[in-house]
Amino acid sequence: MESVNIERVLISADEIKDKLAEMGGKITADYAGKDLLMVGILKGAFIVMADLARHIELPVEFDFMAVSSYGSATKTSGVVRILKDLDQEITGRHVLIVEDIIDSGLTLHYLIRNLEVRKPASLELAALLIKDGIERPPLDVKYEGFHIPPEFVVGYGLDYDGKLRNLPYVGIMDTTGLDD
Repeated sequence: MESVNIERVLISADEIKDKLAEMGGKITADYAGKDLLMVGILKGAFIVMADLARHIELPVEFDFMAVSSYGSATKTSGVVRILKDLDQEITGRHVLIVEDIIDSGLTLHYLIRNLEVRKPASLELAALLIKDGIERPPLDVKYEGFHIPPEFVVGYGLDYDGKLRNLPYVGIMDTTGLDD
């Protein structure tokens, strides 16, 4: 992959910063006086979680999980694997899962069921991006960023074949010829 064609910027860096500040304010209000554990879903959510956490005015702990339902293709495989589990117990904790994007929702649905059996005090979901127009299992996203069209997007944690996560914006990528 020598060059990648970004068709257009879908969400600018400034729009992302403003939305994360808004989400952080709501999280601060909702979790005041509570023991909050933010769980980032690697690899994509690490950028979203770091920037979101800077807008939360509470003591927060962090943990990470790595789950996979993607290969190098631009479509979900539907097969979910836990590559890295949590380092700490969540029983009785207030857990906020942070995701970069909700696409098919299959991975997240599996992950939520997996975490619910560990009996957290609460389990909520924050996502920067939610793809519209995609059939998915029901997911209750308490802290929503942006609804986007069902396009293949990169940047701000989202990748193509492991690259482009470092773009400061979310862009629509030209996928012509990539799945051939």
